[in-house]
Amino acid sequence: MKPVGFSTSPNVVLRLPMWRSRLMLFLLFIAFAALMIRAFWIQGPGNGFYEAKAIKGVQREIEMPATRGKILDRNGQLIATSLEAKAVIAYTDNIPTDLAPEKITQLAKLLEISEAEIKKKFSDERNQVFLKRQVDPDIAQQVRRLEIPGIGLNNEYRRHYPESEAMAHVVGFTNVEDRGQEGIELARDKELSAQSGKRRVVVDRLGRIVNDIAVLQFPQNGQDLQLSIDSKVQYIAYNALKSAVEKHRAKAGGAVVLDVRSGEILALANWPSYNPNSRKALTGEQLRNRVLTDTFEPGSTMKPFPVALALEQGKVQPETNMTIGQKLLVGPKPITDTHPYGMLTVSQVIQKSSNIGTAKLALQLEPREMWDLFAAVGFGQAPNVGFPGAVAGRLHPHQKWGQSDQARMSFGYGISTSLFQLARAYTIFARDGELVPTTILRSPEYKPGTRIISAKTAVEMRSMLETVTEQGGTAIRARADGFRVGGKTGTSHKVEGKGYATNKYRAFFVGLAPISSPRIVVAVMVDEPSAGGHYGGEVAAPVFSTIVSETLNTLNVLPDNKVKQMAFDDKKPAEIRTATNHAQPVALKR
Repeated sequence: MKPVGFSTSPNVVLRLPMWRSRLMLFLLFIAFAALMIRAFWIQGPGNGFYEAKAIKGVQREIEMPATRGKILDRNGQLIATSLEAKAVIAYTDNIPTDLAPEKITQLAKLLEISEAEIKKKFSDERNQVFLKRQVDPDIAQQVRRLEIPGIGLNNEYRRHYPESEAMAHVVGFTNVEDRGQEGIELARDKELSAQSGKRRVVVDRLGRIVNDIAVLQFPQNGQDLQLSIDSKVQYIAYNALKSAVEKHRAKAGGAVVLDVRSGEILALANWPSYNPNSRKALTGEQLRNRVLTDTFEPGSTMKPFPVALALEQGKVQPETNMTIGQKLLVGPKPITDTHPYGMLTVSQVIQKSSNIGTAKLALQLEPREMWDLFAAVGFGQAPNVGFPGAVAGRLHPHQKWGQSDQARMSFGYGISTSLFQLARAYTIFARDGELVPTTILRSPEYKPGTRIISAKTAVEMRSMLETVTEQGGTAIRARADGFRVGGKTGTSHKVEGKGYATNKYRAFFVGLAPISSPRIVVAVMVDEPSAGGHYGGEVAAPVFSTIVSETLNTLNVLPDNKVKQMAFDDKKPAEIRTATNHAQPVALKR
């Protein structure tokens, strides 16, 4: 092959073979063709891969939060609502590997989490990781001002409870996922829950949304709930209970207020309580809704039921005289009274809270008859109030009763109930023999009840219960200013191990008011009072008095006490209401 000359100068003559030049030309052609094919592939069939990579870098699917349903009291006052909050999110694929340490330090300080935890989340395999949820909007804005690439903010809501500790055991609380964990939040979680939506957006390198692309799913807000609870009555019960527990240095306490016309629960208070807005260092003692979940032997608060049954069957009358004596030998251990009595009427058996008298009346009844009454008023059955954790208590089959069991059960030993069960059972005396169905939801209409005893027996029992609060009764401190009241004290030893503790008690008072036309039933329990007495008449009755007087005034119920009523006879309704408010002011402590 003839060489090709690149220069005519003899000093720079360089001869190359023809094949080398053609080879170079061919290689250049091949390279250019490859680039053309590559460009065609990127713009054509292979475009999806690179488009996906580009979208991954700038497009995100973010959650569109929906609002959980509000919870309102019977008057429309908010007791649980949702407030705007922010979620701090790390898009790990956008977090720079050489992020300045001081940025991490500042971020950790704002979010109140450790730097180690932040670094761990930054290295997570997932592309999107929550650094912290339900962050205050002000804090979130400070996070934004750090301008850390890959750190974004998303809108969400956090639950807020305006009534704080007083309403904690009623409403409960939600978790970070906005799911109910306690109380009504748990019981009605399905109705209250919201359905979040989704949208696709374009974000910049700092995670800020620069453009909306499409809504993938629209959010759906949860349903609002209106409860039967009255916030004012709830505070009255809570403050009265708290004061009594602190005064008597007790372990705990509970109180419940029922509207006997509608069966609505007006108040359900417990102590100790907790702040549902800040649940750090919570204990089981704080979370327990003692009114519904704790069972105990009710003591003398059970006495009206066997006495009412004896009246119903015509075995005795309220004026029937009974020989009481020093003790009653039934079973291995004799039954005694706090004070020895010679003769008492049936009415005085209730007024003086005679164990012997009640046992003698109970032993005149068939075990099956007593059991039927106890079961009819709800003992041994979990109350259907739509509230989580409500317990059934214990009511043994009557076939297993001996005489000793029957006698002691008549004054509240050998049977266990919750405070709520006791309160509901007493509605038969307030509603002329009818057991009222109860509800935690707003339902103000008058509801028909289930007939348990005759109206005559119920009226007789109301008169007998009123004597308990009169001179000579066990609960003079239960009197309410301006109102006639009635009820029954109870004091029981606490079970400890296989027996009873000698110095640990529960004090009770369950009653109704006003006696002339009952509107409410109030039940109070104080657990382990250690100062200022331990009897129901000393510890629980004053709480009942406070709750009744302030609640009835809050409900605009006119006084039925004769002394008070005389002052209202010649006044107009507006003047009566004004005078009533002055006579008994309602002092709410929040």
